[in-house]
Amino acid sequence: MKASTPMRRLALAVPTAAALAMSTVAQAADTIKVGILHSLSGTMAISETTLKDTMLMLIEEQNKKGGLLGKKLEPVVVDPASNWPLFAEKTRELISQDGVSAIFGCWTSVSRKSVLPVVEELKVPLFYPVQYEGEESSKYVFYTGAAPNQQAIPAVDYLMARGVKRWVLAGTDYVYPRTTNKILEAYLKAKGVAAGDIMINYTPFGHSDWQSIVSDIKKFGNTGRKAAVVSTINGDANVPFYKELGNQGISAEDIPVVAFSVGEEELSGIDTKPLVGHLAAWNYFMSVDVETNDAFIESWHGFIGDEERVSNDPMEAHYIGFNMWVKAVEAAGTADPEAVVDSMIGVTAPNLSGGVSAMMPNHHITKPVLIGEIQDDGQFQIVYSTPGLVPGDAWSDFLPGSKDLIADWRAPLSCGNYNVKTAKCSGQNY
Repeated sequence: MKASTPMRRLALAVPTAAALAMSTVAQAADTIKVGILHSLSGTMAISETTLKDTMLMLIEEQNKKGGLLGKKLEPVVVDPASNWPLFAEKTRELISQDGVSAIFGCWTSVSRKSVLPVVEELKVPLFYPVQYEGEESSKYVFYTGAAPNQQAIPAVDYLMARGVKRWVLAGTDYVYPRTTNKILEAYLKAKGVAAGDIMINYTPFGHSDWQSIVSDIKKFGNTGRKAAVVSTINGDANVPFYKELGNQGISAEDIPVVAFSVGEEELSGIDTKPLVGHLAAWNYFMSVDVETNDAFIESWHGFIGDEERVSNDPMEAHYIGFNMWVKAVEAAGTADPEAVVDSMIGVTAPNLSGGVSAMMPNHHITKPVLIGEIQDDGQFQIVYSTPGLVPGDAWSDFLPGSKDLIADWRAPLSCGNYNVKTAKCSGQNY
């Protein structure tokens, strides 16, 4: 009898283990998994951690409404740690191991470029919530942040109209600043700006010693002709950059800075008094005074448990993208990624500026363009807004290799880089 006892226990254990496994599978089938791919450590954590929290809030709110298609949404959070190759690895894990139906994530373009071949191979959509350089359109990426014509070009036009003649293009050394500045340099020259009136400077991620660079900017702007800085500096390097501007007494009246990657979150840890009047160009500011925004901020404060926490433009982009994804899932009647991708074009969702944004055939959205001045409380006073929504361009009109390209993911074109002159799709189509 004693010899048979272990066998008896094993026999009893087998159906228990099988039952547990079946229960786990059943539970997984009752949820729709959503991947959250944002750096929670490293140089980009200053910007991306809030976006992870935003997604958790949006998923929680949707679950309180009953979920989606009768199922609860299950967030799967990973930390690519500001390590660009790790973004690709974590994306593959989210899709192949965790079985997510969509991914919301990335900040830098280098992280998006790392993820791009993985989502195209495994055919799961990425919702990308940050302004970027354009020059891309993928069937499996939905670009809910600004393209250059929705941020960079209007910002330069705004400063030109106010007498700026000399231009410092200062950026972090990676694909987004370099490509954006290539577009801006071509645009400025097309507007008659001489090459000698354009200064371009790049620094690595996390750069901290700005004294000599800011000194050079000060000298460049001290010629009697109005100068401005167009900043594509990303991540925590912004903190010492703005501090050094204040240290060297560069005010917005002397040399205004317009930033594309500095919002309320980045300013929350800085003494903004010396920075009053410097600018940022976005498609949303926390200070927008409309009921939709007020309700979003109230929800955010309630979720995060801190009424001092700010909201910002990439948070709004996730808000728009998530609500568009929900609508597309409902329209498709399934969370199957391919079916949802096919349902996305034409989907609309409220933005937080009082309008309604739409997903276009090039997988970019319509957005207002806003320019705000930094205030001493770290908020922005809106000094300019476009009269309506601006459609995002996937390909720049100011670069020779791009001006003849369009993106249209509808049949029969189904192409992200269709050349209207040669009538050919010059990349992958589906």
